[in-house]
Amino acid sequence: MRFSQLVGRTLREISADADTVSQQLLLRAGMVDQLAAGIYSFLPLGLRCLTKLEGIIREEMDAAGGQEVLMPVLQPLELWRQSGRDAAFGDGLFTLKDRRQREMALGPTHEEVVTTLGGRYLQSYRDLPALLYQIQTKFRDELRPRAGLMRVREFIMKDLYSFHADAESLDVTYKRLTQAYHNIFRRAGLEAIIVEADSGAIGGKDSHEFMVPAETGEDEVLTCEGCGYGANAEKATAVTVAPALEDPMPMEDVATPGKTSIEEVSEFLGVAANQTLKAVFYVADREFVFVTIRGDLDVNEVKLKNLLRASDLRLAEVDEVSKQSIIAGAASAVGLKGIRVIADASVTSGQNFVAGANRPETHLRHVNYPRDFVAETVADISLARAGDGCPNCGVPLSARRGIEVGHVFKLGTVFSQKLGANYVDPEGNLKPLVMGCYGIGVGRLLAAAIEQNHDDKGIRWPLPIAPYQVHLCPLYRENTAVAETAEKLYTELGDLGIETLFDDRQLSPGVKFNDADLIGIPLRITVGPRALADGNLEFKWRSESEAGTLPLAGAAPAIVAMIRGALRPA
Repeated sequence: MRFSQLVGRTLREISADADTVSQQLLLRAGMVDQLAAGIYSFLPLGLRCLTKLEGIIREEMDAAGGQEVLMPVLQPLELWRQSGRDAAFGDGLFTLKDRRQREMALGPTHEEVVTTLGGRYLQSYRDLPALLYQIQTKFRDELRPRAGLMRVREFIMKDLYSFHADAESLDVTYKRLTQAYHNIFRRAGLEAIIVEADSGAIGGKDSHEFMVPAETGEDEVLTCEGCGYGANAEKATAVTVAPALEDPMPMEDVATPGKTSIEEVSEFLGVAANQTLKAVFYVADREFVFVTIRGDLDVNEVKLKNLLRASDLRLAEVDEVSKQSIIAGAASAVGLKGIRVIADASVTSGQNFVAGANRPETHLRHVNYPRDFVAETVADISLARAGDGCPNCGVPLSARRGIEVGHVFKLGTVFSQKLGANYVDPEGNLKPLVMGCYGIGVGRLLAAAIEQNHDDKGIRWPLPIAPYQVHLCPLYRENTAVAETAEKLYTELGDLGIETLFDDRQLSPGVKFNDADLIGIPLRITVGPRALADGNLEFKWRSESEAGTLPLAGAAPAIVAMIRGALRPA
């Protein structure tokens, strides 16, 4: 491709709304164009990267036994009602009516559609296992689209769905697809780690996320160097420092004038935060919920939402708390009547806690569970943190930021039972299909690659997913020798199958080099009059600071060897 003919242009200034490195660089490098909030066009450079990612994904899905299909974006809303996920997705689900007033949805995912397909075509145990996948556009009505391609309203995903006769067969495929995901990220030149994850609105049993570590990641990942444990902070469990064991003492009032926060009460009474109980108030699907947790911990709202099986969970407003006759800053579950109480498991890991007395400026000493209060449910709803002990080996957990680029689930029969997708087993019995789901956000993966591979000059593409392999950069094209050499080399590289962006523009070396660094093609070949006079060309890898020279004679085969050597697995 000649740069002079390329649709798209590099930009020096972009909108201040571009809040992540990947969004800024995709716009500046002329790879995407923003049409509206969360809606992007892929320009030729960006689409080439996307297509290369899709090619790697297709090869690995095919190798794992997948068969590619293409399912419709437009889906009957009745399917979503049948699965119960219309409520789970809530306002995030794009809905519309056709001219006959039939209710439809723009699919944010395809579990309902593929389960219907499975029920129609996989009716016998002889048809199983079967793996169907697609790369398709999805829609989600994000409340606040942001971070470029990482949180959008229209996005491209690869999703594979597996169908099985039993859980053992699902386990085999789950392991095979997990390895295929490792292969995809390795082949794309990216570091990715696998962690335990929450299944969210998709549901199901086990699930794992693949995270690309990046400082700008929107997720926190907790990992253990001792045993290799890893989990998204939404899912992670941990061992925390519990207060020393002691005999329960009689509960008593204590005045706490002007003290309402855990920190203030702890300091005033001379007790550690882990010796107190915190009260947090939520509204779950319009029901008021009182949550109590040890004072040194925070509530993990994902765990709480899953525990309550709530479609919507939010902190209660001040007036909603007042309506319950609860005194914020002095509240506890002691003596509470007519309100749903959920307790974190930490309330059972100590004795003689300090808690609110449900009276102004008053607290209680020596509160013990279950002697002094009870909860409807006691469960792990705390947020694990860096420094807490690993749940497996006790080694302190480390935290790092990451970008979710893939998610795998063991769905089991959650969809097949609701949608009537059954098969006949060898004994002639009708049984629900056992399913797995395996997704990769292709656009997110592209953005994550930039977040992980950039510097202050621009993108540094891994070679397998770069828009072109070589950036051919002639300087001073009015020099006949430079022009003729560049044209000849461009033709030779093309004949040898090397993807080359030829910067044939009549611009200064500084502008060309800046654009080359910004776009981030892995290998830059410079044809300049000075090196050419010595019979040489200059080469520079985008990932390295120093340039080198190679002889003009035999340059094209030498460049091919450099590219192939860089593509060869380590």
